[in-house]
Amino acid sequence: MPPRRTALFLFLGFAALQFSFAASGIRLTVDATDAPKRIVHAREVIDVEPGPLTLTYAEWIPGEHGPTGPVVDVVGLHISAGSGGAAVPWRRDLSNMYLFHCDVPAGVNSLDVKFDYVLSPITKGYSAAANSSAHLVVLSWNTVCLYPSAPHPDSIMVTPSLVLPEGWKFGTALETARTQGNSVEFTPVTLNVLVDSPVQAGEFVNRIDVSAGTGIPHYIDIASDGEAAVQMPPDQVRDYRNLVREATAMFGAHHYRHYDFLYTLSDQVSSFGLEHHQSSDDRVGERTILDPRMRMLRAGLLPHEFVHSWNGKYRRPEGLTTGDFTSPMKGDLLWVYEGLTEYLGNLLTARSGLWSQETYREHMAMIAAKLDNRPGREWRPLQDAADAAQILYGARPDWESYRRTVDYYDEGNLIWLDVDGIIREQTHGRKSMDDFCHEFHGGSDTPPLTRPYTFDDIVRTLNDVAPYDWAGYLKGRLTSLSARAPLSGLERGGWRLAYRDTIDELQGAFEEVRRVTDLSYSLGSTVSEEGTLIDVVPGTPFANAGLAPGMTLIAVDGKRYTRYVIRDAIRLAARTTAPTHIIAQNGDYVSTYTVNYHGGERYPYLERIASRPDILDTMIAPKAGGKD
Repeated sequence: MPPRRTALFLFLGFAALQFSFAASGIRLTVDATDAPKRIVHAREVIDVEPGPLTLTYAEWIPGEHGPTGPVVDVVGLHISAGSGGAAVPWRRDLSNMYLFHCDVPAGVNSLDVKFDYVLSPITKGYSAAANSSAHLVVLSWNTVCLYPSAPHPDSIMVTPSLVLPEGWKFGTALETARTQGNSVEFTPVTLNVLVDSPVQAGEFVNRIDVSAGTGIPHYIDIASDGEAAVQMPPDQVRDYRNLVREATAMFGAHHYRHYDFLYTLSDQVSSFGLEHHQSSDDRVGERTILDPRMRMLRAGLLPHEFVHSWNGKYRRPEGLTTGDFTSPMKGDLLWVYEGLTEYLGNLLTARSGLWSQETYREHMAMIAAKLDNRPGREWRPLQDAADAAQILYGARPDWESYRRTVDYYDEGNLIWLDVDGIIREQTHGRKSMDDFCHEFHGGSDTPPLTRPYTFDDIVRTLNDVAPYDWAGYLKGRLTSLSARAPLSGLERGGWRLAYRDTIDELQGAFEEVRRVTDLSYSLGSTVSEEGTLIDVVPGTPFANAGLAPGMTLIAVDGKRYTRYVIRDAIRLAARTTAPTHIIAQNGDYVSTYTVNYHGGERYPYLERIASRPDILDTMIAPKAGGKD
């Protein structure tokens, strides 16, 4: 549990905090003109007092749920006593690599701190991974700021400035104080607000108003590596305006003054989404707006991160409300933080028109089948997946089905679907999860503030909406070691998981864009374009034949491996009792493996239960009026 003082300050909100502390301040200038060369230059003037001083680099990054601060990419650090003053020696802490110790000389009231931050070229990972290309940059302020160690970063006021390459435009939730040429100074904010407010900038930028008559400014700031990629067609603009309307209807109140979707389309930066209170850092491939398959796969990204403004920023689990960037976060309620956000975000994706109802069902079938074929569920309960989040985010894809990974996203989706169904049953259709959202996340409009919650708060609010044994139900889901996924929510909704020999549109798009062949429900493996087995599910035909993750398929029944050859072999084997012979490479060795499987191709889909009403389609039907 965080100290009472921290929780109180978080509840009071960011605006009040700006006037509560004036003990120290930082004037931070970041020169990003060399961002295309993957380096930015930071200079800080930090108010100090003489004596021992510890400077801190943010380690635990909100929304990333782990110690992901990229301190290894801080280079060229120099500290001096005021501008042009004598050098101040520093030494890194031997126990905590994120701390830097120095002594401030007598008579000195400010330190001049300069360092460079080198931008990673690796496109896998989160905000510490690739952030720039020749035409754009996404700046996370935690990467370019050292600050005096303090129990509450909200006690530190920062005046941030940014210098951009000539002609570049920018988007951010920060408010602009003044601009001059390619330099911009932002309004002073607390350190917490600064870290919560990344900047996206680039040569090719398009800003689209999606406020949708809500009375609160909402924008999509699109940056990409080419002019064509930032031109969003009118039908997509319409759907994102619908998204804003539907979210407003779902929650009933806003807890931000304005909101910016920082939508970066580039193959040169890492691809992910990261939530912030008044913005989101959303990164996808360059052609996502232009390619229908890519757009379909990533349609849920902006809705998910948008939901986090309510569920994650405004309401946040106590264990994730540390109040600083050095205390370890406790992820035991990530099945609410991320799982509920996944459920609500997918609802909004369908309600807004970004997905059709059929695509929503295809998505639910894909995640239900994946979770229903995970041997790891028999040893790792969902609660441990949340508890171990900080190590599971970096887990490799091999043996994923046996290890389990951050399943609280997708399994949380299924659990909250079931909760929604139970509420509707208990109230005879009068209430739903929308009522829970109004009560738990809504209330009155406020500026950005954070209200921590506990498991008991969740249970109490659910009982206010629809009395039920919610504590017993949720604990049972979290501690279950059942081999089967929780599919009762689908069945309450009038649908069941089934398999057929044809692949649906969403699954096909997944394979084409990700360049994989998903044979999980027939042979038991996902295979890369080159034939490498990404994962092999224990107990499946491939596993029983001796194949394992990391091996590479060379030939199938004497013919060189391609996705078409392996699928032809599966279809042929369904009409005979003869085994399939696979030649595969394991390191420097090549062997033949005999696979006995005759079940044909199997792909998941949702099948209607004729005896039940179609509640699922009711759940995803639009709720807000006044659509474009």
